[in-house]
Amino acid sequence: MLKGNLVGLRAIEKTDLTQLLQWRNNPEFRRFFREYRELNSENQLLWFEKYVINDPNTIMFAIVELATEKLIGACGLCYIDWVNRNADFSIYIGKNNLYIDASFAIEAAQLMEKYGFEELNLHRLWAEIYSIDEAKIKFFKELEFTQEGRFKDTHWTEGKWVDSVYYGKIRLN
Repeated sequence: MLKGNLVGLRAIEKTDLTQLLQWRNNPEFRRFFREYRELNSENQLLWFEKYVINDPNTIMFAIVELATEKLIGACGLCYIDWVNRNADFSIYIGKNNLYIDASFAIEAAQLMEKYGFEELNLHRLWAEIYSIDEAKIKFFKELEFTQEGRFKDTHWTEGKWVDSVYYGKIRLN
């Protein structure tokens, strides 16, 4: 387990899937996710088996609150390109519908960033954020990611088109 002061990152277990499914299906969260539809337990199990267990280009973590040892969210490095040493950075806090907060999410992201850069020897982390996701835009700025681009009208949600905003961070050393 990767440990900070408040949170730890550990492997996602099959027993986490029911809770993760509830969070992924939360309409307030899902509007910010690539997944546009409500998922069922079979979808969740297929995701777990295909990506979490068997995909060498995806490394997902359960975020646990160290004080309670309870699952509070998920994060991961997806679409890992081992040749060019970059990965998509994904994170959310499901506990109390926080989504992104100034304590759990920040610390989990810092642990994952350190893991990606120092353990996996990645050169670049990136994230695609929808322009309506103000919390994550602020979050990635706090993490000192740089806005690298914007694609117009990429995502249909809530009866309108929104943009994809791309953030990235390069390993400095």
